[in-house]
Amino acid sequence: MLLVLPLYVDAFWLNMGAFAFAAAVGAIGLTVLYGRVGQLSLAHSFFLAVGAYGYIFFASDPEDGAWGAGLPPLPAAVAAVCFSAVVGLAFSPVARRLKGISLGVATLALIFIGEHVFYALPELSGGYNGRTVPDLAVGGFEIVGDDPGIVLAGVEFGRPERLWILCGLVLMATAAFTTRVLESRIGRAYAAVRDGESHAAALGINPSRVRSSGFMFGSVLAGISGILLAVAFRRTVPDYWTLTLSLQYLAMVILGGLGSVRGAIGGAAFVTAIPLLLQRYGAVIPGLSTGPGAAFPPSVVAQLVFGILIVAVLWADPRGLAHTLGRLRRAR
Repeated sequence: MLLVLPLYVDAFWLNMGAFAFAAAVGAIGLTVLYGRVGQLSLAHSFFLAVGAYGYIFFASDPEDGAWGAGLPPLPAAVAAVCFSAVVGLAFSPVARRLKGISLGVATLALIFIGEHVFYALPELSGGYNGRTVPDLAVGGFEIVGDDPGIVLAGVEFGRPERLWILCGLVLMATAAFTTRVLESRIGRAYAAVRDGESHAAALGINPSRVRSSGFMFGSVLAGISGILLAVAFRRTVPDYWTLTLSLQYLAMVILGGLGSVRGAIGGAAFVTAIPLLLQRYGAVIPGLSTGPGAAFPPSVVAQLVFGILIVAVLWADPRGLAHTLGRLRRAR
């Protein structure tokens, strides 16, 4: 599927799919944290930004006042993921003590701290103008790029095709690994703490330690997602990593179904695709304008659609679309 689809679709669909794959990696981390551990985090965009700017710092050369470690791209990506884990671990004492909505409110501080740091340190983020993201490459081979040229079945595999394959492979590995974790002893501990801490403690489970590990797990997947998104964008600005992005990820996991890996992937695909599709085909919808200064631009319409769908899905089945589709499949 990953190799066949680029032979038949154009760059728009491949780029949209790559963005959806990258977002799904972060959505899986949030659905584990919120749906399986029961910890609400509104700072998911902060950890996405940590992964993105961590990769930019480690992979960039220090020049023109910009910070950089000058590492090769792949070691830089590994270092950025490790850095995301360290930041998640640093916040884990708060996750140990708080739970539910209390943790959600506490994580808002990370959003505001992140926005201040990114604007106050233009050497790291590039400030309002943003910063160019180094391409992923191994030696002279660009994992995401056009050099050297690759032709398969008469189709040139350039940047859109390679980005599609990279994000798809990372998503498949993330989904498989997360599924194994949730089916293991760790996953059962997550569910036990979510369902009742007193019963979990009676079984010998340390709820504080479980909440802390779940928070770090989510931050690591968010860091990986941030790296993929940064590479896909090719240039990042601090305005993107805001509370609005965190709420979009929350919409992904609620629509798909809390605690469901497949639901997180489906929710991420839907939330990512709607604005892009409205941007491209919005002219055919009466009253929708894609021009500057429009009363109902695609981003606003997409937010309205998300809100209506969240209410409709929760009204029909609080466990999300994944559970609804599974119930219909069993009934049929």
